[in-house]
Amino acid sequence: MSDLVLSVLLSLVSAVAYAGGAIVQERVAASSPKAAYAPLRRPAWWGAGCLNGLGALLHVAALAFGPLSVVQPLGALTIVLALPMSALLVGRRAGATAWRGAIMATVGLAGLLSLTGSTTEQSLDGAQRLVVGLITAGGVLALMSTARVAHRHPVVRAVLLAVAAGGAFGMASVFTKSVTENWTGQPLEQLATLLSIAGLAVTGMLLSQASYRGAGLAAPLATATVVNPVVAATIGITMFGESFRYGTIGTMLALGCGVVAAGGLILLTTERIGRGRRAATVAGASVVAHGVSPAIPPVVPDSPAGLDSVPLPPRAPKSRQEPPCGGWTAEDIRS
Repeated sequence: MSDLVLSVLLSLVSAVAYAGGAIVQERVAASSPKAAYAPLRRPAWWGAGCLNGLGALLHVAALAFGPLSVVQPLGALTIVLALPMSALLVGRRAGATAWRGAIMATVGLAGLLSLTGSTTEQSLDGAQRLVVGLITAGGVLALMSTARVAHRHPVVRAVLLAVAAGGAFGMASVFTKSVTENWTGQPLEQLATLLSIAGLAVTGMLLSQASYRGAGLAAPLATATVVNPVVAATIGITMFGESFRYGTIGTMLALGCGVVAAGGLILLTTERIGRGRRAATVAGASVVAHGVSPAIPPVVPDSPAGLDSVPLPPRAPKSRQEPPCGGWTAEDIRS
């Protein structure tokens, strides 16, 4: 077996492991609504972490045997593999719109990664790592705060958290590259970078777990999968001196692939929002069909003068008491 075939097989198994981890995370999120970020008491959540760790190790092994231009695009298959695996394992089928969005996101991401130039020997120095780390921390906190404000819109909240998770994973990849390219640096500096990598990886895991709560599988998974390499590629282009292949034409093609990937994410997001609205409509129709009317809030006037326009509740009719003693009243008895 050649090194290229081995790298392709490792990449495919890595994508399957990532997809399996995402499916388990989504099921844990659906069954543990109170533990949004870290359901530590759920063994399945730890199993999802092991699957994600296995996927990362297999991805690194694939990079050791094959070129980056082959391994990275194959990693985008996680989005497409997760849909049939979810239907097979947990019985959740995806609609046509979700499939179109997943395919668009995968094709766009694969094209974007295949057009990224080969890596260089350049790495971030200590000051650059500090600046990039602070920017990443600020961006993640801003996205988390925005997601907290948008708690009434589960899909929007999930996408924001998935963007933060993808950014954290992408920066962990950037710091890993810096450590491997400059392993002979100062020990304290390398130790700080290793701790940063661990912190970013754990943060990405927790944020990705929270993103699956109330938003299904496809939209959060696709968002994090796309944002992760895009962030890493952006740092590589701006700070590592990397570039797109084929000059101006390659740059234009990369922009087109980015638009296709973004369109896929928009399709997945709008499909999930539409599904939630349809579910709410069906639930409302079921309530009306069973004769239960929704609660009407009380009318509160703006001023004391507005009390005159507030309708009074109907009074219950007084029950007429039958006279005792077979129809004799107290007057008849006294007479």
